[in-house]
Amino acid sequence: MTADPAPGKVDFKKEIAAYRAPRGRFEVVEVPDLRYLMIDGHGDPNTDPAFAHATEALYPLAYRLKFASKRELGRDYVVMPLEGLWWADDMDSFTAARDKSRWDWTLMIMVPDWIGDELFNRAVTRIADKGAPARLHDVRLEPLSEGRCAQTLHIGSYDDETAVLERLHRKFIPDNGLRMTGRHHEIYLSDARKVAPGKLRTILRQPVVAAGS
Repeated sequence: MTADPAPGKVDFKKEIAAYRAPRGRFEVVEVPDLRYLMIDGHGDPNTDPAFAHATEALYPLAYRLKFASKRELGRDYVVMPLEGLWWADDMDSFTAARDKSRWDWTLMIMVPDWIGDELFNRAVTRIADKGAPARLHDVRLEPLSEGRCAQTLHIGSYDDETAVLERLHRKFIPDNGLRMTGRHHEIYLSDARKVAPGKLRTILRQPVVAAGS
């Protein structure tokens, strides 16, 4: 069980409703505009070293910003979980074929809107001075606007997402007069290094718009 944050420390997973999702059913939510540390890549996350290099760049920066925010701005917060945007030229590669070598991705960690470019740039410089991770300078600070999204909580291994995504893409979204837009979004609430595959908790999210728009 995770301890509650210290008084005055903001936990955005509790503050932002879109970071909660039901298990076993889909819901439509409005996701606010948010700011993220972002880094891009391509290929199978299980075998391509670029994926590991991306996480090695994101986490030190996320924690450096958290400590700088507390020290310099007097505003403390819980570091948010890893997230990923996923897409491919043929979206069936996520369901039918499950061909991970064809996937493009953007890994992300959300940061508060009070984290500005100046604080971000100083954090990058300080990490670089101590020996930069291989892809540190590929990380950017950028807003993301998703708006209306359909989402659910998946509990299980990442490879077991296929059936859930099939129901989301081919039944729930069209049955509710919606169509997909934007990129498939996953929020990794569990640490895959510490949690058994069958117990991983992942929010599966898909931006949508009205079918006729």
